[in-house]
Amino acid sequence: MTLPDDLARFVRATGPDHDPIQQEMADYADEHGFPTIGPGPGAVLRLLARLTAAESVFEFGSGYGYSASWFARGMDAGEIVLTEFDADELDMGRDFLARGDYAPDFAFVHGDAVAAVDDYDGPFDLVLIDHQKERYAEAFGKVREKVRPGGVVVADNVVAGPIDFPALVDYVAEGTGLPEDDDETAGIAHYLDTVRGDDAFETTVLPVGEGIAVSNRIE
Repeated sequence: MTLPDDLARFVRATGPDHDPIQQEMADYADEHGFPTIGPGPGAVLRLLARLTAAESVFEFGSGYGYSASWFARGMDAGEIVLTEFDADELDMGRDFLARGDYAPDFAFVHGDAVAAVDDYDGPFDLVLIDHQKERYAEAFGKVREKVRPGGVVVADNVVAGPIDFPALVDYVAEGTGLPEDDDETAGIAHYLDTVRGDDAFETTVLPVGEGIAVSNRIE
């Protein structure tokens, strides 16, 4: 599921431009078919960083730093923790972000993101979940107590990507079952059930890019 062509073009045209480093990242993604959140959700990340005056960000799944660059554009100081299982991608992120004009520091963690978060006490102002879909809820469970009141958790790929969106719609709207042997769709469904059922968070889905779920900690 994606936005209608005219609406997607409108959202993109009215959003912020890539900075020079982000344009390099986007060009690489286009050339190699590498998935990124894209400029629509990226603009939301930048906005959330400004609205929360973010100084501490943790990412579950960072690729080569594209999403981190959007957070960084909304920050005046602080640190972003990038996690990535692919060492080559993490090295690319080091190179890209070192050459950018970004205020926060970057910490690069190679390995499993869900394990890595145990090494951080928080509190986090912002968290991005963008790794294995079947582990989204697990990641949220690990990090929820480390998100400060007023902080935000963002999850990517909740309306598109490696999921069966029509089946997800039927599950959420009608309570029907999910396809068998579809761990990605089941993972997103479980995540949405988890965050929407958590009284400490208010959650809404924004149909930008491949869909992001934004969960604000209210208590």
